[in-house]
Amino acid sequence: MRHFIILLILITGLNTGFAQQKRSEIQTKSSLALRYYNAKDFEKAAPLLKEVHELTRNSTYFRYYINSLISLNEFAEAESELQRQIKKQKTPRPEYYVHLGQVYKSQDRNEEAQEMFQDAINNIPANQGSFLTTANSFLSWGEYGLARDVYLKGRKTLPDQSFNYELARSYMYLRDYTNMMEEYLNLLEEGEKHLARVQSSLSTAMRLDIDDGLRDQFREQVLKRIQAEPNVIGYNRLLIWFFLQEKKFSSALRQSIALDKRTGAEDAQIAQLGDLALRNKEYVQAQKAYEYLMDKGEETSFFPQAYARNIHAKYMEYTNDSEGTLEQGKALADEFENGLLYLKIGPATLNLVREYAHLLAFYLNDTEDAIAVLEKGEKVPQLKPEELGQLKTEMADIYVYADDPWEAMLIYSQVIDANKKNTLRDEVKLKKAKLGYYMGNFSWAKAQLDVLKASTSKLTANDAMELSMLIGNNLNLDTTAVPLTMFAKADLRFFQNRSEEALTILDGLAETYPYHTLVDNILYRKAKIEMDNNNYELAAEYLQTIVTDFSYDLLGDDALFLLAEIYNYHLGQEEKAKELYKQMLTSYPGSVFTEESREKYRELRKVYPDKEPEGKEGLFMRAIENSEF
Repeated sequence: MRHFIILLILITGLNTGFAQQKRSEIQTKSSLALRYYNAKDFEKAAPLLKEVHELTRNSTYFRYYINSLISLNEFAEAESELQRQIKKQKTPRPEYYVHLGQVYKSQDRNEEAQEMFQDAINNIPANQGSFLTTANSFLSWGEYGLARDVYLKGRKTLPDQSFNYELARSYMYLRDYTNMMEEYLNLLEEGEKHLARVQSSLSTAMRLDIDDGLRDQFREQVLKRIQAEPNVIGYNRLLIWFFLQEKKFSSALRQSIALDKRTGAEDAQIAQLGDLALRNKEYVQAQKAYEYLMDKGEETSFFPQAYARNIHAKYMEYTNDSEGTLEQGKALADEFENGLLYLKIGPATLNLVREYAHLLAFYLNDTEDAIAVLEKGEKVPQLKPEELGQLKTEMADIYVYADDPWEAMLIYSQVIDANKKNTLRDEVKLKKAKLGYYMGNFSWAKAQLDVLKASTSKLTANDAMELSMLIGNNLNLDTTAVPLTMFAKADLRFFQNRSEEALTILDGLAETYPYHTLVDNILYRKAKIEMDNNNYELAAEYLQTIVTDFSYDLLGDDALFLLAEIYNYHLGQEEKAKELYKQMLTSYPGSVFTEESREKYRELRKVYPDKEPEGKEGLFMRAIENSEF
């Protein structure tokens, strides 16, 4: 028995070693075969693909092998190989007929090709897997109409299988959006569990929809379904998703509220919608979402969150709208005060504390009350160093606003010392260096900024580099620092929310030194001021001048990104914004704004797709697989 066990172990070990060696051989050959195939070196790829297929019986390698033979015009060998495979099968394998049909089609033997394609459809065994495999074979060769026919036959042959999703995909490739939408809506009729899958597929289709035909079709068909089958909630959710894709927050909110009145379970969706509107600077719609949740009563779990975010949305609207009056600012201050009384000052409301203080100081010129509010926040027990540091940083900013730079410098230093292990340290170091710059201590400020170029925060490092270069470039060119001193004073006035004074200084600087190297910086600052004043068209003119005449300079990417933002959010020219975001990706690939530009370009591309050139069959599929960015 002992000898038998030892022998069994030896045999098992040998078999395991052989299996591992075989797997390694297959992996090596398949990797090499695919490398040759992808490089279109079909002469080297073909024999390897055939060998890997014989080892693995994987149908993908076989299809690649046949395609390699077609590419090499070795039609006779391809036909012979397929005929051999067909004869070997006891049960018909329709995909071999599909491949053979493609061989004939490649030789313009179209009648024989159609005969083979029909044979493939006629010989599909009556089970779901065979229909899916056959249709996928047609899809792999770009025969989308025949794939559709397979699914339609499958639906008749197997009454319990609808093939909705697969048919919709075929219709999408054929750009038959009416039937595609019908299949997706039929799928949703089965249950909401399919919603995410349908949304993902429709997102792809809409991104590739050139003339917006799908969007028009979508609205019409979904609304008809909602009216005809009001009990299918999935249709309503799909319509809300569609409105959000188009950033129609008002329509999305209206539908969400109507749905909530039916289900009573849409609080989370409405809260998310409010947050999304807020991120997209749709402050009014965000407030409507939060106020709806608040109107449901304090007993609802979303009430405190909605209350706090509603105040935040009003603050964002007021601080981003120069037309806000003093009376409106005071009313908002009252809302902050009442909100903090209800919600209590604690870790969860520190952002409201900071915003309240900022509103009091920078917009209502009440620095004393602003500092008192921050001091209350500082008394919250067991604050983390970063939380306390953010409150103290706001306090230091207020001292800068109040023209008390020395007190601000002291507080900035305290925050830096207390936050050596988090990102706040570098942010505050930058503020401290900027304060030195405002005060005219250019050499000291530049030394601090040069250290911050190595910050782990890309945004901080970028800002530090820009200000350091601004100082360096403009100190070395003049025997006097007067132009830079004037510019720094304008920057300080801008920080202090005294835009008119800043603009007066900049105009005087441009008039006195019309050929100074600060010209692009002056244009950029003036653009920011005009944005604060809601003069977006004038701001865009200043930025366009920088993009056109100073693209090589330090502010080139800043100006281009800001110009894209203006067109996207303020001038209602999203198509123009999309092109500018794309320009960011190609002209400034290393910019700190690259990732955000890529994200926004993708969002806009879904609504305004790049135009596809008309071309040969299969272009639509390749566009899906190789979509730019």
